[in-house]
Amino acid sequence: MFSFPSISPILAAIFLILPLSEAQLSPTFYNTTCPNLTNIVIDQINQTLQSNPRIGASLLRLHFHDCFVQGCDASILLDSSSTIQSEKNAAPNGNSTLGFEIVDKIKAAVEMACNNTVSCADILALSAQSSVQLAGGPSWNVSLGRRDSLSANQTLANISIPSPFESIKNITTKFTNLGLNVTDVVSLSGAHTFGRAQCKLITNRLYNFSGTDNPDPTLNATYLATLNQSCPKSGSGFNVVNLDPTTANVFDNKYFSNLQANKGLLQSDQELFSNSSAQIVGIVSQFSSGQKAFFDAFVASMIKMANISVLTGTSGEVRKNCRVVNGG
Repeated sequence: MFSFPSISPILAAIFLILPLSEAQLSPTFYNTTCPNLTNIVIDQINQTLQSNPRIGASLLRLHFHDCFVQGCDASILLDSSSTIQSEKNAAPNGNSTLGFEIVDKIKAAVEMACNNTVSCADILALSAQSSVQLAGGPSWNVSLGRRDSLSANQTLANISIPSPFESIKNITTKFTNLGLNVTDVVSLSGAHTFGRAQCKLITNRLYNFSGTDNPDPTLNATYLATLNQSCPKSGSGFNVVNLDPTTANVFDNKYFSNLQANKGLLQSDQELFSNSSAQIVGIVSQFSSGQKAFFDAFVASMIKMANISVLTGTSGEVRKNCRVVNGG
């Protein structure tokens, strides 16, 4: 398990070099050069969903973890090489980020239709939107035109991606350093309305919260008993449990009512309601009582996040293979 300390002024300065980009992205960017792009992405995800219902959440998480490290540039997809330390091996990603193979399949299908045209960064953005929509969530027009990075930054990945063990204060700081606000923290956390998490991420909450040899007192007792069965103390920690015990594979607002019932799976989830400001608790309550309010805020936050420090024009490149830089 991993845990990160409070952000120092030096690290904060690193984050501040990654402002929200005023990039010239457009939903119509590929209308002429790859007009069937969205359908290709949806078709590949749909095929995978038949055997892997958690793939949508995995693809959404890939996009999130990509954008939080040097911007939405597909740096998370790069494998290690003689010149690159892959972000895949960073603490928040190692043995937990999934979906790389389906991204490869999407990219291959896109290349067959539109050779050397669509960036891997745009594929991640489209995959995230399609995954949410296919799970019953909102739809939105994804602005396109991103290009792919020539580098990765494992060090920045270790310090910039929010950890499930961090306080809401630290997590909020990581968001605000990237130009995102408190509403974005809550709405994007709502992505945990579907998907799974490994038991090792909650073992401390179940058996030794804050070194007390007792469970987290904010955990609902009935929910705790269920989690004890799914994640036994003597287990490997690699079993997975639903992030949302109510509607595990559906993108809805049940995540927020779960928090109100003390059924947030990760510590960082429950802190939104149990150890947070009145402002954040109010947003959680608003989203719990109105799914449209959550969906509208989530769309706005996703659009905002997807525009963080993107590469456009002649910056970066359009990778032929999402795992390696061209010529690498």
